[in-house]
Amino acid sequence: MSKHQSPADIATLIEAACRQRDGAYAIHSGFAVGAALETADGRVFTGCNVENDSYGLSICAERVAIFKAVSEGCREFHRMVVVATPLASPCGACRQVMSQFFGDEVEIIAVDAGNAESHKFWTMNELLPDRFRFER
Repeated sequence: MSKHQSPADIATLIEAACRQRDGAYAIHSGFAVGAALETADGRVFTGCNVENDSYGLSICAERVAIFKAVSEGCREFHRMVVVATPLASPCGACRQVMSQFFGDEVEIIAVDAGNAESHKFWTMNELLPDRFRFER
């Protein structure tokens, strides 16, 4: 179990991510993903993957949620839940975007939509150790 949350907290984020997964536009891969991102002040931003016929223009659920939060002025994050079947970790592009905005201890929780009891937990530092960051 995560060190930052109770099962009820995870359940709320899983439900939000599942609702978003239902809206995924996965016309090519059939791989629907939903994400729910909790900010440090407790707000939740969600996203789903949106594919495009020009594959490079597709976007993952994780980045949709992050960009929505950032566009609303959020810069501090607590955790993110990513729901897919089967359980999957964020892609490399999402990991790099996460590293731009997530501190070392922000949690990323992967959940299998077909088995909500199946979870995998990482901190940002575990997911992308020794990542590139421009010092400001």
